[in-house]
Amino acid sequence: MDVTRWLIVLRHAKSDWSEGLPDHERPLAPRGVRDAPRLGRWLAETGRVPELVVCSTARRTRETWQRVSGELPAPPPVEYDDDLYGADVPELLNAARRTPSDVTTLALVGHEPGVSEVTLHLAGHREETLQVQTKFPTGAAAVLATTDPWDALRTARLVAFFRPRDFTD
Repeated sequence: MDVTRWLIVLRHAKSDWSEGLPDHERPLAPRGVRDAPRLGRWLAETGRVPELVVCSTARRTRETWQRVSGELPAPPPVEYDDDLYGADVPELLNAARRTPSDVTTLALVGHEPGVSEVTLHLAGHREETLQVQTKFPTGAAAVLATTDPWDALRTARLVAFFRPRDFTD
């Protein structure tokens, strides 16, 4: 029997561009602080709570996940991975492919352009991915379903796309 696995690809929430900080150390902007919990509530309400999270080490991704996970029934384990900072498709796929086989829902927290590129690589350039093709905004998340085992992840189907502006408090 094929097991459905869920991959949630998150882009960090809106970050602050204050002068003088290295890119890796940029915090969330006020809008990001407001938007990140919306994603957490949406994940909880739709039953899309990850069992494992792999997160970029950048400050804005760590702060995003902290605010998202604060809205979940129980925060899942998080692995912070330097390779996700500025990751491209192969690096994001490698992070997913290292996932233990007993995990059915994985979240990757990263940056553009990698998050949109890996989503489109897995789900294809189709009508249902048009929103992702158009823009993967800050604080957004793509939910992908696959029956591929993690270590052989090749294709997935986009089943949901969350954008903070579509969710009202």
